[in-house]
Amino acid sequence: MSATLKIYCKNIGEYIPINGGETLLELAERLAPRLNGLKPICAAVNNKTEPLQYQVFGPKQVEFLDRSSRSGERVYVRSLCMMLYHAVKKELPGMRLRIEHSIAGGYYCRLSPADAARHPESTGNMAEITTRLKAYMLQTIERDITFERKERLTSDIIEKFREADLPDKVELLETTHDLYTTYYRLDDVIDSYYGALAPSTGCLDTFDLIPYKEGFLLMGFDRQNPDVPAQKITQEKMYEAYVDYLHFNHVIGIADVGQLNRAVEKSRSAELINVAEALHDKKIAAIADDITSRYRTGGARVVLIAGPSSSGKTTTTKRLGIYLMTNLLKPKMISLDNYFVNRETTPRDETGDYDYESLYALDLGQFNADLTALLRGEEVAMPTYSFEQGKRLYKGDTLRLEPNSILLIEGIHGLNPELTAAIEEQMKYRVYVSALTTLSIDDHNWIPTTDNRLLRRIIRDYKYRGTSAVESIRRWPSVRRGEEKWIFPYQENADATFNSSLIFELGVMKDYGEAILRDVPNDTPEYAEAYRLRRFLSYFKPIGERGIPPTSLLREFLGGSSFRY
Repeated sequence: MSATLKIYCKNIGEYIPINGGETLLELAERLAPRLNGLKPICAAVNNKTEPLQYQVFGPKQVEFLDRSSRSGERVYVRSLCMMLYHAVKKELPGMRLRIEHSIAGGYYCRLSPADAARHPESTGNMAEITTRLKAYMLQTIERDITFERKERLTSDIIEKFREADLPDKVELLETTHDLYTTYYRLDDVIDSYYGALAPSTGCLDTFDLIPYKEGFLLMGFDRQNPDVPAQKITQEKMYEAYVDYLHFNHVIGIADVGQLNRAVEKSRSAELINVAEALHDKKIAAIADDITSRYRTGGARVVLIAGPSSSGKTTTTKRLGIYLMTNLLKPKMISLDNYFVNRETTPRDETGDYDYESLYALDLGQFNADLTALLRGEEVAMPTYSFEQGKRLYKGDTLRLEPNSILLIEGIHGLNPELTAAIEEQMKYRVYVSALTTLSIDDHNWIPTTDNRLLRRIIRDYKYRGTSAVESIRRWPSVRRGEEKWIFPYQENADATFNSSLIFELGVMKDYGEAILRDVPNDTPEYAEAYRLRRFLSYFKPIGERGIPPTSLLREFLGGSSFRY
């Protein structure tokens, strides 16, 4: 043991002597009696997530993380994905696995044959296929095989992936031009994942495979009870919106980042922008037509537009209002923010902060009374909420619905029946807005919707609200908890779902995001997330924003919009 080489372990609050080249796994095993039962799956090294295979050669700050942490959960799920791919290679040779998206509480996977004539099981009984794969994965866990982490020249890895019939990974590496690339080996199966993996398959004791639609769901652990698999939830409308955009991706020939980068290299950026914006227009126009049809038959007097943070609710509402006007209706807009209760009666979250995302941060009684009066044709005094003073004010603003008027109400609680309990159901039309990112990094690495929204929020709040990336990242877990409690359970109440993602947007946000994220100091806990997002953005070729129209939803975050916010 070196007398001079030490790391500082945050878990126990002490400096620990180490041998140069000792792995984090070896260190964790040595410190196990002092880690209070913690079962590390990765570690934060100088506030950057690293695998336990990481070798320590100099002084570091180390914090061991288990799978209940945000970084640990990502490591766990990535490792499950490689173990699943390993099972497919062994049990269904010649089949191509695509892990497409997070949906229904799990990760949606589909199999397709390299040669359909030779592999008819791709159209066989999915229950039998998942049973075979699950049994093989359980055997792999029992064998406790090491995930070998390797780093080689990218040119060598491209050839390895080409030999392994992984064309999506070949195209990505050919368009990112990194000199070296990290990949993993499990037995004789190689793959790449854009982040750390677990030390071995023995760590992955909780999972499930469930037949779903044309494929199956890979289920990780339940966050509330990590010893049992997560349960499938109903998200039929979200699935339909997701599949709709997958078909769009197929038509334009772009399913992953490598193909997007190729399109940029071939100067197709303007075409992608124009087609994606046209699709948004078409979808919003269709929703406006459906609302108008219901309005004409005596319903849909109140349109509620809901969605999670940075999903683009505001621009969607404004564009929807324009299309309703072309249908000869008169949209009137109400902001739910103006119905916040006074600060002293605002609920608090588990940390003691004001919980503005709670339904009960709103004055539900006054809101429903005003809506009822408006629908009776009365003139109503409209409130304004002063965040500076922390109270609701009345400044003489009034509203009365004219003939052909329709109310548009934007807010995160629009799908919650309790928000508008006093209004008859037939009078309401609910729209759910979400950024369902259908683009993948490659076949085994999807792009989380939450990452897309977080990048939108970081850029917008930095540019227009004076909020640093550190603060946005720090606040994000609280935002996500609020969404999971107050928004996501009501998604299926929507009459229409609008996917606000744009296939080109991450290429456009690349330069903005990287510049802002570079300012996050590496001595803050938020550095790990900032580094991960920078690494994620590095896979994209930059796309200029010049061709993006001023009515684009993306302008809500980048600036240059013709709408007032």
